[in-house]
Amino acid sequence: MNPVDLLRAAGPLLWVLLALSVYVVYLAAVRAQVMRRLGQDASALIERARAVTAESGPAAALAEVDRAAHPSSAAQVLRAGLHRADRGVEAATSAMQSALLGEDARLYAGLGALGTAAQVAPLLGLLGTVIGMVRSFLVFSRTTAPTPEQLAQGISEALVNTAAGLVVAIIAYVARNALRARADRIATQAEQVREDLPGWLSPRLPQVMVRPRPPEVALSFDAAPHAPAHGAGT
Repeated sequence: MNPVDLLRAAGPLLWVLLALSVYVVYLAAVRAQVMRRLGQDASALIERARAVTAESGPAAALAEVDRAAHPSSAAQVLRAGLHRADRGVEAATSAMQSALLGEDARLYAGLGALGTAAQVAPLLGLLGTVIGMVRSFLVFSRTTAPTPEQLAQGISEALVNTAAGLVVAIIAYVARNALRARADRIATQAEQVREDLPGWLSPRLPQVMVRPRPPEVALSFDAAPHAPAHGAGT
């Protein structure tokens, strides 16, 4: 039996697994492109923004970030914080937190679907296995001495569906873990920006020179002892 005959003998459930495999590969490719765009290294831009903030203030740093138009998640969080920097550190921190939540939604989108596919694919393969075995046993009910060709159809359906389900599950599981690890690294850089920016915006306290206090002089107001009076007649 050639591979084409095996695919035909696998039954309609195999086409469901093939459609699921196409969806898994497409979703993984799309998410990989998104991760490549959001995960661009923004270290140079962050350092440049920090220097501009120290020299010219957050408004000039915001103009520098807008001019760079960096697509990374860290740059988006940095832009949100600098945009609200004129309203204080708390407002900038709140804006960065909101931007970070939005970036997390973009980073982890689709990973749940890949995880679901990794769990469902083996179950579909197992269902195909059960259907194939049922067909094999039905052969015995129809004839007392079934030929190998008659048994082969149900057995091949069971084995092909099992293998297809495992292959789809492995692809989905590996893609999900790889994309999640990449998303975690990108989110870590964005969170680092959220932690560092308030330190850039905090005003520097002037250094006050503490002069040594002069020694205290104790003043005594006790009456001075009187000199003994000399008698006039002595």
